[in-house]
Amino acid sequence: MENVRKAVRQIAYSHTLSSLPLLHLSLLPLLSFASSLYSIALSLRHHLYNLKILTKHRLPVPVISVGNLTWGGNGKTPMVEFLARLLIDSGVSPLILTRGYGGADEAKMLRRHLQGTCAKIGIGVNRAATASSFLEKYGYVNVHDIRCSKRIFSEEKEKNLSNSDQIGAAILDDGMQHLSLWRDLEIVMINAMMPWGNHRLVPLGPLREPLTALGRADIVIIHHADLVQEKDIKALESSVQKVKESVPIFLTEMAPLHFFKPGDVSFKIPLEAVKNKILLCISGIGFADSFIQRIDKMGPRYLDRLDFSDHHLFRMKDINIVRTRIQTLESKFAAKPIVVATEKDYDRSPRILQLLEPYEVLVVCCRLQILPHDERTENSFEKIMMELFRRDERGDC
Repeated sequence: MENVRKAVRQIAYSHTLSSLPLLHLSLLPLLSFASSLYSIALSLRHHLYNLKILTKHRLPVPVISVGNLTWGGNGKTPMVEFLARLLIDSGVSPLILTRGYGGADEAKMLRRHLQGTCAKIGIGVNRAATASSFLEKYGYVNVHDIRCSKRIFSEEKEKNLSNSDQIGAAILDDGMQHLSLWRDLEIVMINAMMPWGNHRLVPLGPLREPLTALGRADIVIIHHADLVQEKDIKALESSVQKVKESVPIFLTEMAPLHFFKPGDVSFKIPLEAVKNKILLCISGIGFADSFIQRIDKMGPRYLDRLDFSDHHLFRMKDINIVRTRIQTLESKFAAKPIVVATEKDYDRSPRILQLLEPYEVLVVCCRLQILPHDERTENSFEKIMMELFRRDERGDC
């Protein structure tokens, strides 16, 4: 099954299908048929919502959706955390709504990062029902009263509600295709390193919707922008502006902060710990190349990698595969390698990585940052987001 997943991914990001291996070519008819069915279902679903046959549930608090047009590796969850911190700093108690896919590793990571704050995390496929239960339990701040009193979203960032359990806003993780919930702000993430693949819909390609769906975006984020050339950024900006010329576009990166060891997340190990070391990077994330490139920038003597499918739950057989690769590296370089993992992999399987002892395992901790670009900064992002967020679609004051 793992080989099939890798083959499907390689097809999705290949621009010359004729040069693919035989296994990949044999999958093309089935993938093409499934992609056609998906296109029909997608179109029908949007049509039903437009006709109001299917209805959108509206929450009594503003909803910010963070989503994408392609599968995995677009920085949705780091952006959700970024927004949650921004709202907390503005005196708003955020409710994060996530479906909890793949062992809920993203939700676990968010919960660990936001521990001790007023942020709440609701897990469930039916985000509207999850939100309703949290709003009933904690209560909410009436958005109309907030806007009229100007207690929140002012430039002074008054923090009069920072200690309140009442929910002031909801953040919809992976929300672009979750049409059943009304959103006040649509943020769309794009992976700068691998944006559109072969431009086909899933499963033949990586697109969950056609590029025309960018027309729904209020803000577009080009993620991993620090790992590509300026010409690639310009090409992506042009692609977006052809669909929606006026949409604000921001650039982001995942900035490594420090390492920690499994079982001891509080002890911060400096990034220099891997310099001139033999490394084996293991990951089960949507886009491992960005992880590898960031670790490589830290100056290891040699870097090897083992990639698993997104949300892969590590088991004992995987640990044995990793251990065998470590021993091969140790024999080759006459030095003990260090295993480096991502936070998502740690939070999905926090204990199993400790089974690699006596070899050292380090987990890299990163945080999303906005890169200054064409007068687009973190401050201007906050200003634009809050202005859009403040749009009074529930009535004027």
